[in-house]
Amino acid sequence: MSGIIASRRGVAGFGIFSLALVALCVGLGVWQLQRRAEKHALIAALTERLAAAPGALPQPSQWSALTPARDEFRRVRFVATWQPRPDAMVYSAGSAVRDDITGPGTWAFLPAALPSGEIVVINAGFVQNTMQDRAQQDRAVTRLITAEPVTLTGYLRFPESAGSLTPPENMAKRLWFTRDHPAMARALGWGEGGKPVAPFYVDLETPVPASGIPKPGPLTVRLKDNHMQYVITWFGLAGAVVIAFAVWWRAQRRRSAGA
Repeated sequence: MSGIIASRRGVAGFGIFSLALVALCVGLGVWQLQRRAEKHALIAALTERLAAAPGALPQPSQWSALTPARDEFRRVRFVATWQPRPDAMVYSAGSAVRDDITGPGTWAFLPAALPSGEIVVINAGFVQNTMQDRAQQDRAVTRLITAEPVTLTGYLRFPESAGSLTPPENMAKRLWFTRDHPAMARALGWGEGGKPVAPFYVDLETPVPASGIPKPGPLTVRLKDNHMQYVITWFGLAGAVVIAFAVWWRAQRRRSAGA
């Protein structure tokens, strides 16, 4: 009798464990389905924003209400004047939103003033294979800056946060490893004199400098969408657990019947 009770307890324990494992796998599969729907909605929204005609730059009074979820990648067009302030380099191994950028280099970040005096930080484009060469970056940016107002077209972007493994900025080279334009503005005095600095920066699309350096350009959506593979994997594991339990339970019943 005690052997039968122990056997039933073993079946019940393994059944509970298997049920919990199936529930976990199914839950992860459902979560991936939800993530897939969210990713598709995001891709559709970004595709629509990137394809839209450029609108006006949000007014400074609207800046505090802007959010990445609603406003990232909005196309804008506005008039500004490049400021003769030190630029910043941001290291990049490539780009997830520029089809024409491959290999290492740096993005050239520098300030531009609106007619009303506020500062908007501009990612003026890519400088390829600089190896963080400050002299090369200086030559590229010097050719770009003019004292006359220019019409800029680009995309609203929001600053990144450094990760735990992100190298610190190198102030001697004015080199950053994240697109943290508020930190650049503070370190390089872009808001000197109390000029407000926009909470976003602008990825420049046009104009393209005569030299082609820095290299601005249009953005494209290239978000990874592997969620269906994960859905199949998790649901497949749930099915495998069910089959494994059924085979084991059948073997236990045969053993009990034979005993």
